Amino acid sequence: MRVRCLSSWAPVCALVAIVCCASVAPAGPATVTSAEAARAPRAVAAAPAQDLELPNKPDSLKFAVIGDNGNGEKRQYDIAEQMANWHGRFPYELVVMMGDNIYGSERPQDFIKKFEAPYKPLLDAGVKFYASLGNHDAREQRYYKNYNMEGKLYYSFKAPKQDVRFFALESTYPEPEQIEWFRKELEGSNEKWKICFWHHPLYSSARTHGSETRLRASLEPLLIKNNVSLVLNGHDHVYERIKPQNGIAYFVVGSSGQLREGDLRQGSPLTAKGNDRDNTFMLMEINGDELTFVAIDRGGKVFDSGVIKPRQPAK
Repeated sequence: MRVRCLSSWAPVCALVAIVCCASVAPAGPATVTSAEAARAPRAVAAAPAQDLELPNKPDSLKFAVIGDNGNGEKRQYDIAEQMANWHGRFPYELVVMMGDNIYGSERPQDFIKKFEAPYKPLLDAGVKFYASLGNHDAREQRYYKNYNMEGKLYYSFKAPKQDVRFFALESTYPEPEQIEWFRKELEGSNEKWKICFWHHPLYSSARTHGSETRLRASLEPLLIKNNVSLVLNGHDHVYERIKPQNGIAYFVVGSSGQLREGDLRQGSPLTAKGNDRDNTFMLMEINGDELTFVAIDRGGKVFDSGVIKPRQPAK
């Protein structure tokens, strides 16, 4: 079984091939019509059609990306429903969370309403969620078993398939001990794919928060030196694919529950693709030397997609 969407290729650098707008109905392959293109989110332009497949191979690593999701409101539940729908066709094994996992009170009933209930079909299917903490999250969340943090504010783990290691940071309080831990973890990792995720974005075109330049000064040299291929963040309640920076792919995925409409700066030189008109999540698949990604809106339609290649050690 294959998942197909329609896209237009436009390479932006030697390491990242970018594929613009696509539209896929969750029930099966679909063709974008002119009427459907007219209904697409205003921040996303329709593009000529060309097939792009999520390979959906049995031995690939499949995972989802969500951020700023835990408000317990209808939009979160809508995204969760689409995540479950897509899991039926594209059986991803894990979900990485960009923080702001629980907004407001954090009583036991809040964890049910804002996490366990919306994602119950995925939890029942054995999908594992790996959280990072946002500025709205209590640090005690690291002990919540369904976040798989094992009591740690920052941690790394090797993926169950493919040559991949994930690194999760706590970016609200980036203390020197954490930065030193991160340096050692990166230097000690020999995996082909190094993927990092945390809350505050190093690059963002959103008006409300934007790029965290001080955090960038601390972390980006480590990312470049240690061949990190992909960085995933939240905090700004939009979707944004950043044009590759120093060969690294960056995404802001902060609208899986919250949404700040119209917050992206139009014409930003950072933006390769943006959506500030609807809630979103992402699916990714790693198979050897390719990472295929799609971004999906609350209606279950793909509006951005592409392929990333791993960064290679400097010779």
